[in-house]
Amino acid sequence: MKKLANFGKLALASLLSLSLIACGGDEEANSDNSTQAAAPAAKAEPIEWKMVTTWPKNFPALGTGAQSLADSITAMSGGRLNVKVYAAGELVPALEAFDAVSRGTAQMGHAASYYWKGKVPAAQFFTSTPFGLTAQEMNSWLHSGGGLELWEEVYEPFNIIPMAAGNSGAQMGGWFNKEINSLEDLQGLKMRMPGIGGEVMARAGATIVNLPGSEMFTALQTGTIDATEWVGPYNDLAFGIYKAAKYYYYPGWQEPGSTIETFINKDAFEALPEDLQLIVRAAARQANAEMLDEFTALNNSALETLINEHNVNLKRFPDAVLAELRTTSDEVLADIAAKDPMSQKVYNSMQAFKTKVEAWHEVSERAIINARAGD
Repeated sequence: MKKLANFGKLALASLLSLSLIACGGDEEANSDNSTQAAAPAAKAEPIEWKMVTTWPKNFPALGTGAQSLADSITAMSGGRLNVKVYAAGELVPALEAFDAVSRGTAQMGHAASYYWKGKVPAAQFFTSTPFGLTAQEMNSWLHSGGGLELWEEVYEPFNIIPMAAGNSGAQMGGWFNKEINSLEDLQGLKMRMPGIGGEVMARAGATIVNLPGSEMFTALQTGTIDATEWVGPYNDLAFGIYKAAKYYYYPGWQEPGSTIETFINKDAFEALPEDLQLIVRAAARQANAEMLDEFTALNNSALETLINEHNVNLKRFPDAVLAELRTTSDEVLADIAAKDPMSQKVYNSMQAFKTKVEAWHEVSERAIINARAGD
């Protein structure tokens, strides 16, 4: 809030300065009509930035979210900072976006932080954790609970500044080519599932295959994998996943509220004047809200289309399977934290926040949803 307040103060100060300059100019012209107007200052060349993403070009919500963020920065800066978006593979492969921004090949990136867990173990906590924080809770933890400061600390050694730039809300549990009736049905199942959820599934007996989203459909269609999770109905319908698998499971225990990040080369960011830095931050906050709005508004109609027009079998994971996955999730999260001091620090902060917010939501969010449903 302080940063956005500073932006408002800076904008007001700029307007006042322009007004004073204009008034002074009028007085001088009135006192001496023979005075020639000073030549206008040369206009500074616009700053050009590249944004690399992990998404297919213009993919609904994710790819379009990256483009919307870039467009907002360009427009809010009056063209002083122009951001060009590169889809996965256009400038660098999807899973090399983090390195490209770190070394300055591109100034910005747009992705999900759990893609970098191989080089930054603590990064995966900032996307989502199994049975963890919802979208509203993630945003609150990041922006009012110390999460963003921890995220900045995690990325500091890589010369990167992270910002939340979207959230999918609660996701779906995934697409399967067979029914899941018990934990035994997961044994040997080849599944694409990134992040901590993938580690949980692996411990539960599945074989996890790490693939970028652009390769997911073909892998499922050809039998390279037996199951996959992506996001939710809005995105899954656009990808046509229903053509390769018909069992669609919920709830998305593995990603209850997934943050999408924009990450910025620190040198490039700090080279910007203060007003442009504030514009970048304000645009990211705007993009963060817009994406969640879009998913919330469009997921249900997409789900209806999947069921009614494409004969998708919508199924809930059995309670016994969810209970086992929850127990395994707690074990995996504790193990990840124990292996890395920074992960432990982030995990402790997140868990402490979750405990506090759950107590409040018991008498607020959960209570009103139950009352609305007549429960």
